[in-house]
Amino acid sequence: MKYGSKKIAYAAIKMALSENREEENQLKQEYIEMGIRTAAVDVGGEFITSIKKMLERAVVSAKRENVIKDNHADEGAIAGATREAISQIMPKALGLNVGGKIGIARQDDHISVAVFLGVGLLHLDEVAIGLSHRASPYME
Repeated sequence: MKYGSKKIAYAAIKMALSENREEENQLKQEYIEMGIRTAAVDVGGEFITSIKKMLERAVVSAKRENVIKDNHADEGAIAGATREAISQIMPKALGLNVGGKIGIARQDDHISVAVFLGVGLLHLDEVAIGLSHRASPYME
């Protein structure tokens, strides 16, 4: 079955919100049965210094889980969508520590990246989510 960008974004958000590896793997299996490829990766640290690592981890995770192929267009789509999602969180996170997860979902040419982070200073925590979509040609 073919889904649109809304359903793919929903899958990315659910992957980012998964609480542990077991839930992540269960969701991944459910989505693969629906024809949606997914990946998730934990991230954290001081926000500004962690941005580069978040981008790298998103691309590596997407490749490792076969969400994207090892080519310039797919890597650029993941990196661009991740950067956009991170930029949506930036006003809350600048200068603070963050921890959370990046969720990635794809079906055909729809790619969505969701970044869910806890933003904290001592025990004063905030949460933030960023979401972005890209279209990248999918060749099986």
